Amino acid sequence: MVLRSVEKPMLEVVLAKAGANQTLAAEMLGINRNTLRKKLTEHQLL
Repeated sequence: MVLRSVEKPMLEVVLAKAGANQTLAAEMLGINRNTLRKKLTEHQLL
């Protein structure tokens, strides 16, 4: 699926721009912090 192929790089970039601050990264993405943590876990970024 196209979304899966771009989701991991997008998460990496946003997390880097947020200085690894998950709350800020979630706000930048417009999603809940728990949703962000789930996605980070799915992509083995935690």
